[in-house]
Amino acid sequence: MMMKKRLLASAALAMLGAWSLTQAAGQGSLAPAAPAPRFGLSLDDVAAADATTALPPLPAAIRARADALFTDAEAVGQTRALLVLRDGEPIYERYAAGFGPDSKLISWSMAKSITAVLTGFLVADGQLSLDGPAPVAAWQRSGDPRGAITLRHLLHMSSGLEHVENGDPIWDGDTVEMLFGGGADDMAGFAEAKPAAAQPGEVFNYSSATSIILADIIADTLTPSESPGARRDAMRDFIVGRLVEPLGMTSLTPEFDAKGTMIGGSIMHATARDYARFGEFLRNDGVAGGQRLLPESWIDFMLAPSANDAGYGGHIWLNRRRPAGAQPALWPDRGPNDLFAAIGHQGQYIIVSPSQRVTIVRLGVTKDDQFPALRRHLADLTAAL
Repeated sequence: MMMKKRLLASAALAMLGAWSLTQAAGQGSLAPAAPAPRFGLSLDDVAAADATTALPPLPAAIRARADALFTDAEAVGQTRALLVLRDGEPIYERYAAGFGPDSKLISWSMAKSITAVLTGFLVADGQLSLDGPAPVAAWQRSGDPRGAITLRHLLHMSSGLEHVENGDPIWDGDTVEMLFGGGADDMAGFAEAKPAAAQPGEVFNYSSATSIILADIIADTLTPSESPGARRDAMRDFIVGRLVEPLGMTSLTPEFDAKGTMIGGSIMHATARDYARFGEFLRNDGVAGGQRLLPESWIDFMLAPSANDAGYGGHIWLNRRRPAGAQPALWPDRGPNDLFAAIGHQGQYIIVSPSQRVTIVRLGVTKDDQFPALRRHLADLTAAL
């Protein structure tokens, strides 16, 4: 069994480009596929495609900071797309060779913030309660401490459920077992079967499994059917009606496991422009096209520091100091206090700075040891704006 896990983990790493297995792979689609980008490009030979020639001229200091995310690839990894909006209008847009405005790129954990918004729609509709017991059937037995877990706990990564996001070695983590081992066919079932390791609300424990549980709750709310096809269709229709069409995010493509549960913490695909549309939706407090789609109170909840980690809100990262020993997510010593971001593995970012009226999307491939430099470059860019 150990050898099988090692082989599964190794195969996953090779397939996903040295993925550290903090995320998931699945099946299903929502939007038609865009022309496939070329993966595995050499960082030494990448020639960037500049789309800013049709945009108004930028001050040299801003352009230099933005261009550095492409030219300083040895330090920050490969930037495949960089898009900067001010007041909702693009002021900088550039792509690496093989990529362009129509390239759908993977979200990794940026998907968590989209799952939070989908949850907010159902809370606003009165179909779910933020502070009532989370409607997970496996937790409803008398005396089960998991029955006290709420959506707030799940969204704050403080459910108290036992979970090891990254094992050492990696195949000893719950994430590998859920995605590539015994839990792969029913990811939500695997996640929801985990025992309580702490009281709800007691500790912060970042968990991709938590987002799978939220996606399962959403699907159960939308349809009573256990048919994988019915669950996928219900979720797709919901996403199209509440997010894709109102925001114009026509490229958004979520993935699903074999049970029809959306892999809500890990794998969605969209263009840089559509990720920016999502960032603008959050920057505008849940308003798109002049229409309020989500109550401002839900955005306020998402952007309020959680009790156990001030750098994390409701499934989104905040530009606040994290507890001692925790790795920094953003740059609280430099950027505005109201800056926040959806962040994904390998350096996927939707950065929103409301006080600067700015949204930034950076997509690419960054290794773990390159993250400090990438954060510095992104902080430099936001400071220049």
